[in-house]
Amino acid sequence: MKFFARPGKTNQITPLRITAGTLVVLAASAGLTAANSVPDPEPAAKTTADWNSSAYRGSVQVIRAQDEKSAAKDNTLEGVVFEDRNKNSKQDANEPGLPNVTVSNSRDVVTTDGQGRYELPVFENMTAFVTQPRGFQVPVDQDNVAQFSYIHLPKGSPKLKYGGIAPTGELPEAVNFPMTRSAATQSPDQSCAIGADVQTYNQKEVEYARKGAFTDLVARTDYTGCGALFIGDLVGNDLSVFAQTRELTSMLNGPARFLPGNHDIDFDSLDGVHEFATFRAKLGPEYYSYDTGKTHVVALNTIEYPTKVPAKRSDYTYQLGKQQLQWLRADIAKVPKNKAIVLAGHSPLLEFFYNDEHSTKEVKDIYKILKGREVVSLGGHTHMSENLRKGDLMKGWLDEVGEAGLPFTHLTVPAVAGQWYDGRVTENGYPTSIQRDGTPPGVLTLDIKNSKITERFTPTGGDESKQMAVGLNTPAYRDWYEENVDKDYGTVPALKNPLSVSRADLAKDTWVTTNFWMGSTGSTVNVSIDGKAPAKSVRTQSLTGESALTGAQYSDPVAIAEQFVHGGGLAEKTSHLWRLELPNNLKVGSHTAKVTATDVHGRSFTDKLEFEVTD
Repeated sequence: MKFFARPGKTNQITPLRITAGTLVVLAASAGLTAANSVPDPEPAAKTTADWNSSAYRGSVQVIRAQDEKSAAKDNTLEGVVFEDRNKNSKQDANEPGLPNVTVSNSRDVVTTDGQGRYELPVFENMTAFVTQPRGFQVPVDQDNVAQFSYIHLPKGSPKLKYGGIAPTGELPEAVNFPMTRSAATQSPDQSCAIGADVQTYNQKEVEYARKGAFTDLVARTDYTGCGALFIGDLVGNDLSVFAQTRELTSMLNGPARFLPGNHDIDFDSLDGVHEFATFRAKLGPEYYSYDTGKTHVVALNTIEYPTKVPAKRSDYTYQLGKQQLQWLRADIAKVPKNKAIVLAGHSPLLEFFYNDEHSTKEVKDIYKILKGREVVSLGGHTHMSENLRKGDLMKGWLDEVGEAGLPFTHLTVPAVAGQWYDGRVTENGYPTSIQRDGTPPGVLTLDIKNSKITERFTPTGGDESKQMAVGLNTPAYRDWYEENVDKDYGTVPALKNPLSVSRADLAKDTWVTTNFWMGSTGSTVNVSIDGKAPAKSVRTQSLTGESALTGAQYSDPVAIAEQFVHGGGLAEKTSHLWRLELPNNLKVGSHTAKVTATDVHGRSFTDKLEFEVTD
C-alpha cells in the first residue's frame, strides 16, 4: 500500500514545555472505607460550563508498601475505585468505594465488589486501568489527558531513544482509581470528538494543527462529557513531539484520550514487547474502554510491529494479538446489550479504498464478539473519509463478510493533518491539505442520543454547512488530468476555464460532480439546472460487491484542480462521488446548478455551481 511512508520528514524539534508524566505517584497511604451501595447520579442535560473552571484535575493514587506487612500480595494487584468527593486524588474516610466498576490488567477483566475493591493477576509489563462508568469522570492532568491507568514494569523498558518506561519498582500495596460524579457523562445525549492522524513532524506542523482543527475544538463545548479521542499517528516518528501533542490538548474543553498509530512507535525496540513504551509512558494505555451516556467506547491498538527482524519502519501489520483479543472478549461480555458500542482503532477494520489489500487479521473474531450489538467502528490511518454502512459490500471483503456485507457502520475519519499538511496555506494559517479522496482535513464528531449514533464532520475552519465540493468534469478536464497525472503535484499549470464547456463537448460526457464527503449508501444528491426540476445524481460506486473504480472520469475535479497546482494527493478514487450528466442541448451562456445533498440521517446541505456553455 502507498500510504505508509512520508519521505523527507526528519526534523527534530525542541518541545515547547516538558509536561508531567501521566501518573503521579502518591507515597502517602489512604484508608479504604466500605460502602454497600452508591446511588445513581441524577440525569442531566449536557453541560456547557467553562471547562477550565470545572475540570476534575487529579491522578491515580498509588500507595507504596511501607513494610513487609503492608506489601502487596504476590502476583496480585489490588485497590479500590472510589468517589473522590474533595477531588484530592486520595481516598479519604468519607469517600465511598464504587461497586460494579470494571477494572483490567489489559488481559483479565473484573468488577469491583460492594466496597469498590478489586483484585487482578499481575504479569510483567502490564497496564492496569479502570473503565470509567456512566455518570462519573476520571481525573485529567494539566494537559486535559485522562488519568485512569497504572503501568507495572519493575525494571522499566530497555534503553530507548525517546525514554520509554522508567522503572516502576515493586508492586504497590494498592492502586486506587479516583473519579468524581459527572452530569456530563450521565446524560444520554453525548458528543464525542474524534481526531485522526494529527501527525505533526515538526514545529511548523504543530502550529498548523493549532491554527486549524484545535482552534475549531476550542470554540466548542459540546464534547465536555465524552471528550476527544485521538486515534493514532499523533506524531511523525519523532516521539519527543508528544510534548507538543499534550500542549495542543491543553487547549481543549474536555478530556483527551489517545490511541497509538504506526508513526507513534519506538522504532529502536525490535522485540515486539516495548515498541509502544514511550507512548504508554507519555499518553496512556495502548487499549482500554470507557462509558459515556448509554455508550461504551472501546479503544483498540490495531498496529503490530515489527513483523520481521531486522525491521524497517514499514514492517507493521494490522492486528490485535492474542492478549488484546482476550481482553476485548472479556470487556464486551461485561457490557449490557442495550448499550451502543463505539469501536475505535488507528487502522480501519476494513475499507473501501484498499478493499483488496487491507484487512485487520482478527476481523472475523471481532465481528463474532460484537454480533447482535449496536456498533459503529472508527479508523483513521489512510488520510481520507469513508462512510460505509451495514450491508455495503466490496469485492475485496467477500472472505471477511460474505454476501451479506458489513455487519455495522464503518467510518474512516478524515485526518487532522489532511494530506500531511500539504497544499496552499490559507489566510487563516493552515494548509488546504485536501486528501486523496477529495475530503478536506477536519474532525469527526459522534452525536449520540441514547443508543443512536450520528456522525458529523467539521472541516478545518469550523463551517459545518460546508459538506461537499461541486465541480465540472469535462473532456477538457480529463485531457488536462491525463497530461499531468504523472507530474510533480504543485508544479502543474492550472486548467484554463475549469467551469466552461463547449456545446460540442456536452455530447462527450460532461458531468456536474458532487463529492459529498460523508455521503454513503442511503444518501441522495439532486441537481437543479437553471431552476428546473431537480434530477437525481448517480453515485459512481454502488458498494454492491464491485471493485473500486479509479481514473479521470471517477475523480473529483475540484480536489484535483487544487492538488495538481498547489500540491497534495490524487483524488481519483472515492466512495462518495455523485455525477449528473449535463443535457447536450444547453444553450450558449451562463448556467447555474443547485445541488442538494441529503445524508443517510436525513440532513440536507446545498451548494451552487456557476458554469458556462461556449459555442
